[in-house]
Amino acid sequence: EVQLQASGGGLVQAGGSLRLSCAASGFLFDDTAIGWFRQAPGKEREGISCISNRDGRFNYADVLKGRFTISRDNAKNTAYLQMNSLKPEDTAVYYCAALNSPYCSAYGKPAYWGQGTLVTVSS
Repeated sequence: EVQLQASGGGLVQAGGSLRLSCAASGFLFDDTAIGWFRQAPGKEREGISCISNRDGRFNYADVLKGRFTISRDNAKNTAYLQMNSLKPEDTAVYYCAALNSPYCSAYGKPAYWGQGTLVTVSS
């Protein structure tokens, strides 16, 4: 059974940092691109970034580049999203997903979603 468990969300003040984790199981993690997405209240889900062992890191949202960094630990089957200098507009439910391609450059669709973790940034 494929599982993606996102964690690490919470309440943080503007300017603070959080690190989200995505623990994966049930598929070949090493050969799967992992993406982070978010959905703010009243808005559509948007892509943040992707990481692949085949072609590295890709940013879906250039506006977040420099504040958000994606990484992965293949030994732990876990992906991470380090978020710094958080702003109130970063408030959203954050999701990780296993994409249907081993390459981020293929812009594959999410094949499996985690359950999401809520990040709330207070001003």
